[in-house]
Amino acid sequence: MTDFVIWRALMMKNADLDDFDRALLDRLRANNQTPARLLAEQVGLSESAVLRRVRNLRKNGVIIADVSVVHPAVLGTPLTIHVLVSLEREGTAALDAFERKLRAREEVQGAWYVTGEVDFVLLLRVRSMEAYATFTREMFHDDPNVASFRTIVTLREVEGLRQP
Repeated sequence: MTDFVIWRALMMKNADLDDFDRALLDRLRANNQTPARLLAEQVGLSESAVLRRVRNLRKNGVIIADVSVVHPAVLGTPLTIHVLVSLEREGTAALDAFERKLRAREEVQGAWYVTGEVDFVLLLRVRSMEAYATFTREMFHDDPNVASFRTIVTLREVEGLRQP
């Protein structure tokens, strides 16, 4: 586990969130550009209280990033693929090396080290199946530590769900 993940887990364990904080987080996850005035109306606080709470949520590591979710087709990567990866070895050096490879690839939009039948779940955005084939050769076929991988191609995204 990386230092950042450990630090974040400790912060989350120590986070003391009340119903107002949870309501703010719910709305910010849906749209982090919502004006404080509107958030205040929605959760029943003053605008200054909302601003103070959001600032504290950021400072305490509860909110770890403010991002823009861009439509993949606009970026030329309309194809969403999930990949389940099993490794031969899971020692610290092997895991760190595989994670470094993942971070270096722009196709990788998300990666999770998981328990169960596989070791990693990946979220990829690619421009075509040919681009994915190239990715698999470079990342999986050429890596002696990758035991196997399974590909799940997204047919369509279910709209209206909260983003992770």
